[in-house]
Amino acid sequence: MFLSGFLGTPSGRRGSFRSNKSRPSRRSPEISPSRSRNVDSSSSHEYLSDESQLLPVARPPRDVLDLNKNLEMLAALFPDVQVEVFREMLASFSEESRLFIITDKLLKNPGDFVKGRRRASNHSGSDSDTLVSRSEAFRTAEYKEAVRALAMQEFKGLSRSSVDAVLSESNYSYLDARPTLVDLSSRSWKFTISSFFSFRKPVTSTEAETHPLIIWKPSDDGATIPTLKATGSAELDRELFEDLIMPLKQREQLLREENDRALAIALLTEEAEANEATYECSCCYLDVIFEEVTTCAAEGHIVCFNCVRHSITEAVFGQGWQRNIDKETGALRCPAVASIECDSCVSSEHIRRAMHAEKNGDEILRKLDQRLAEHGLLSSGLPLIRCPFCSYAEVDDLYMPASTSRPRFRTRSVPNIIFAFIFLVLTPLAFPIFILGLVFALLCSNQSFREYGSQHLSAALTRYQRRCRGLKFTCQNPACARPSCLSCSKAWVDIHVCHESSLVALRTQVEQAMSMAIKRVCPRCNTSFVKTAGCNKLTCPCGYKMCYVCRKDIGSLNEGYQHFCQHFRPEGDGRRCRECNKCNLWETENIDKILRKAKAEAERKWRESERRELSDAEKAYLEDGVGSVGRDGVLTRLLPGGRIPSIEEFCDFIIETLFV
Repeated sequence: MFLSGFLGTPSGRRGSFRSNKSRPSRRSPEISPSRSRNVDSSSSHEYLSDESQLLPVARPPRDVLDLNKNLEMLAALFPDVQVEVFREMLASFSEESRLFIITDKLLKNPGDFVKGRRRASNHSGSDSDTLVSRSEAFRTAEYKEAVRALAMQEFKGLSRSSVDAVLSESNYSYLDARPTLVDLSSRSWKFTISSFFSFRKPVTSTEAETHPLIIWKPSDDGATIPTLKATGSAELDRELFEDLIMPLKQREQLLREENDRALAIALLTEEAEANEATYECSCCYLDVIFEEVTTCAAEGHIVCFNCVRHSITEAVFGQGWQRNIDKETGALRCPAVASIECDSCVSSEHIRRAMHAEKNGDEILRKLDQRLAEHGLLSSGLPLIRCPFCSYAEVDDLYMPASTSRPRFRTRSVPNIIFAFIFLVLTPLAFPIFILGLVFALLCSNQSFREYGSQHLSAALTRYQRRCRGLKFTCQNPACARPSCLSCSKAWVDIHVCHESSLVALRTQVEQAMSMAIKRVCPRCNTSFVKTAGCNKLTCPCGYKMCYVCRKDIGSLNEGYQHFCQHFRPEGDGRRCRECNKCNLWETENIDKILRKAKAEAERKWRESERRELSDAEKAYLEDGVGSVGRDGVLTRLLPGGRIPSIEEFCDFIIETLFV
C-alpha cells in the first residue's frame, strides 16, 4: 500500500462495454470532486457518466471575451499567420487601441513578430469556417488553474514550473500537453522505480480507454460503462467529456445496434425455419427470411439483401458498374440467375434498405450517388468546371458567360514577329526552316491535324480568358467549400501564384514543423523561442529563467546554475551524469530525432495533399535548398524548367504573345 502511494499515479485500465457486476473498478488519480449520476451512490459526486450531469459553463469574463473577439478579427485579417502570434501580441499590449496597433505592426514589420510562424493550408473542410479553434483561444483563469491542478496531480514527479512551461506551450490544453508531460515524467526517478515494480509505461492521451481520468464502473443494468473523474471545472469537464467519453459512447452505441440487429435476425431466422417460412434467393440460392429479401419490379425474382449489397459494392468499387446499375434510373439490375436474363430492376428504396444494414452502407450509397451524378454530367456533354478536392462540378457557362469580350490582337507584337521572320530568313538555318514550314503546311491540309491544333489553341485561348477574368473558383459543396485555382487546380491562397513550386511550400512547411517541435514558451509572458546554441539555462526578455530540458523555473536564489549537475565535465559534454539525476547544463534533447520526426510528418502531409512521392532531385533540394531562379522572360516561358514545352504550354505561349 505504501509503495502504491509512493510510486505515483497508476494508469487507467483498458475496458470494454460488457456485463460484469463483480469486477472491481481501477482507481484513478484523486482529483477535485464534481457531480455525477447513474452510478453507485458512493461516488455520485465524483464521476460523470452522462452529458446531463455536466454543469453549465459560466460566461467568461469580459476581458477574455474581448481578447477572443480581437483574436478572431486578427485571424480573419491575417489568415496565413498562426494564432499564437496574435495571442502573444494581444497579451503584450495594453487594452487601449491594441487591435489597431497590432494590425499596424503586422502590416509594416511582419517579420519581427511572425518569424516564420505561418499557418499551413487546411485541407479538411470541416473546420474551414472556424477561424480560431477552442484550443487556440484565450482561457479563463479558473480553467487554467483546473488544468494546472489536474496535471500536477497526475504528474507528481515534475515541478510546478515544468508543468507550467509545458502547459504554456499548448495554451493550457490538457490533452495536447499530456504527451510531453508523459515524456518528461518518464525521465524521473519515481517513474524508474514504478516501471521496475509494475512493468508498465504511462499511456498517451490518444488512448481514451486507458486514460487515467476514465474509470470503468458497473451500472444498474450490470454493464461496464466509462465514467469521467470530475475536475471541479465545468468547462474542463465538458471538454474532457466530449473528447474522451463521447467517442466511447458513440462506439458503444454502434456496437449495441449491430449486436441487436444480429440477435433479431438470428431469432427471426430460427422462427422462420421452424415454421418453414423461408424464401430461396434467386441469386445465391440460400434460404433467407422475409425481412431480408426484395423482388425485382417485373418478374418478381426474390433477391436477398446480401446479394443486393454485394452487387452494389461491386458496382461502386469493382468492375460491375456497367452490368449492375441502370444509369437512367439509378436502380440495380436484377441479379437473379435465370435461363433468360432478367431486364427488370430492384428499386432504389429497397437498395437503401439493404445498404443501411451494412457497416459502411451510407458511405457506399454516397459513392453510388456520386457516380450516378458523374455519369449524368458526362452524358449531358456540357463544359464543366470541377473542384479539385471533391466531386463537385458546375457548368462552365457560369464562369464563361457569352458576354465575355473576345481577345484582341496584340499590336505591339507585330514588330517582334517581323524581326523574328527577318532573322530566320537571314540565318543559315533558313532552308531547314523553310522545309519545316512546308511540312507544317502539308499537315494543315489534313483535317485531323487541323482539328487537333484547333482544339489545343481553343483550350489555350479559354485558359487565357480565364486568367484575364479571374481564376478563383469556390466550391459550393458544403462539405468542402474550398477555393481553388481554375488554371493550376491548387488551393487558392491570397496572393495566388499559379504553378508555384510545391517544393518551396514543402520546404517552408518542413522548416516550420521542425521549429515548432523544439520551441519553448515562457509561462510568464507567453513568448515563444528556440535555443540555437549555448547552455540549457534560458533567460526570457521578461526576466523569467527556466531549464531548457525539464522547463523548471530556476530563477530563485537557490536555483540558477545549482539546478544543473555540479560534477566535473568538459564544456559541451551532453552525456548523462552517472552520479546524480540533475539536468545536464549541456545536455541535448536528442534534437536530431525530434527534427527527423517533425520533418517526416510534414513530408507525409505534403504527399497526401500532392498525391505523389518525392523524387531524388526533390529530396536533394530539401536537403541543401539549392534551386535555380530565373527571370520570367520569353525564353523562360517558352522553355519552362529548361525542357521542351508540351503542346499545351506552346499554345499558351502563342496566345499570350499574340493576343491581349
